[in-house]
Amino acid sequence: MAGTTITGVGSGFDTQAIVKSLVDAERAPKQAQINLQSQKATTQLSSIGKIQAALDAFRGALASMGTDSSFTGLTGTSSDEKVATMTANQTAANGSFALIVNQLALPSKLSTATYAGGASTVVNSTDKATTLTITQSGKNFDLKVPAGATLQQVRDSINSTFGTSGLSANVLTDSTGSRLILTSTKGGVGSDLTMSGNSGIDTGYKVVDVPQNAKYTIDGIAAESTTNSISDAVSGVSIKLLALSPTVTANDKTPNPDRTALTISVSTSTTALKSGVKGFVDTYNALLKAMNAETKVTKDAAGNSIAATLTGDATMRTLQSAIRNEFNALSGNGTLKSLAQFGVTSDQDTGALSIDAKRWDKAVLTNAADLTSIFSGKTGLLARMTAATEVYAKPSTGILATRTASLSESLKDLIKDQTSLDERITTMQDSLTRKYTAMDTLVAQLRQQSSSILGTLNAISNSKNSDN
Repeated sequence: MAGTTITGVGSGFDTQAIVKSLVDAERAPKQAQINLQSQKATTQLSSIGKIQAALDAFRGALASMGTDSSFTGLTGTSSDEKVATMTANQTAANGSFALIVNQLALPSKLSTATYAGGASTVVNSTDKATTLTITQSGKNFDLKVPAGATLQQVRDSINSTFGTSGLSANVLTDSTGSRLILTSTKGGVGSDLTMSGNSGIDTGYKVVDVPQNAKYTIDGIAAESTTNSISDAVSGVSIKLLALSPTVTANDKTPNPDRTALTISVSTSTTALKSGVKGFVDTYNALLKAMNAETKVTKDAAGNSIAATLTGDATMRTLQSAIRNEFNALSGNGTLKSLAQFGVTSDQDTGALSIDAKRWDKAVLTNAADLTSIFSGKTGLLARMTAATEVYAKPSTGILATRTASLSESLKDLIKDQTSLDERITTMQDSLTRKYTAMDTLVAQLRQQSSSILGTLNAISNSKNSDN
């Protein structure tokens, strides 16, 4: 079709406009169908994607709530957080303990000899690679030192190669030069680092710190740990040692001086309970808000109803119903078995949850422990909501994922339909162009013949008139 022009010179008709009208009339119905279906599939795909993301976030929050102490109301406190901090998880129980920190765990630390040329000193001046072997707990870490490598490059290579194994290297520089400092995240007795090999970097290295265990007492019972993070001393409690306990006598420098105990305690806090429930409410409302945005009928300025992309969608209705049913169901083994009894109510229009402060304070005063059984366990609210949304949220086989895949395929088919329509219309336009061009040429020829005949007749008529 490119380069073809219909002039209508012979016929006097605007044949180009005629062809365009015929082509447009042929294209319009199918094009309108493709445009409508494409727009519908695209908007639905976007809406389902938003709800999928909100549902994933909701389920992720449920999983986190199920592993922490959100609904136990238990809080861990330390009377001296400069010495030790603590947290209580869902398996903890109320209680307090006296803790004394006598020694902190330390990792092994080594220092190489000093290089007067600084960090840029070439540590392998040969034309061949050498090997630096770092050993810890019977395991060798062999580092290739290329020809011409500098101290800084060795440091960078150790960190990039063995960083995930707990080894760490730095370059320490002073007025005399630079040296490589090697340490490990693994501490405790028996975790000593050593260096060997044929690189020469190990020559003259010295031990800066000998690894040692943390030593502490809890209620007078002595214990040790290879790390300063202790999770097995008190059930459900994690303790982080930060400093030595202060000595009973100020500035006591004697070996093993008496030290002052701090108190670590686990207690039930209604404030923590309310914070946990509010976290659930906020998470629930965020999912509901995302779903409402894609399903609710709204009003414009004139008061006309405007349907959302997924208004009336059966999948959305069943998902919302599944979530609300689990929220309204009774659970737990306490006196109070629903959040509504703790003052958690839902808005009749939006479904959003809120906490009635007066009803909450009254219920939690005597029945705080009931909240744990409402939320926790295999039949608790968290587990039930997770199970109820599982069929929708599975990454590749869930209902939302399946619909997303189906809509994506529909869009691909519509692209093929558009290509087919374009090709058919192009063929039709080419055909009509040729036909109207031929028609116009024929009309021009007929006109020329007509003019020629008329000219001849006129000449004959004029000749006869002359003879008379």
